[in-house]
Amino acid sequence: MSRKPGRPTTHLDDVSKAIIEQLQQDGRRSYAAIGKVVGLSEAAVRQRVQRLTESGVIQVVAVTDPLQLGFARQAMVGIKATGPLEPLADTLAEMPEVDYVVITAGSYDLLVEAVCESDEHLLELLSTRIRTIPGVVATETFMYLELRKQTYSWGVR
Repeated sequence: MSRKPGRPTTHLDDVSKAIIEQLQQDGRRSYAAIGKVVGLSEAAVRQRVQRLTESGVIQVVAVTDPLQLGFARQAMVGIKATGPLEPLADTLAEMPEVDYVVITAGSYDLLVEAVCESDEHLLELLSTRIRTIPGVVATETFMYLELRKQTYSWGVR
């Protein structure tokens, strides 16, 4: 989920942060159970979750393990580019294999996470689709060997 330029930042009170924390622990947790923890009625929790979702603050999704779904190759791709980065980032974000795109400062202009079925699939993505986009100057691919930590609880500290 990305924050689009121009979208106002939503102020979150402690109750909204507590609701988010409950959903980060279990996205299927009932509104009634959340309400008991945060001190609101089921209806009030439902209303807050709906507002948080509609405003783009949260998105409740199923997080999968790509290996369990047959995607044997994950990689982060550092991209050096010329010209405007936003259109390039948008083009990369449209690719189904790409699940993460960020414009960065530093050695790379963009970082892109790709999830592929095989080394051949990753090679095809890099050689015939990413490296042929106008503005892409160079890429460096970082193959994932083992995922040791992935968390979604950073948003409520």
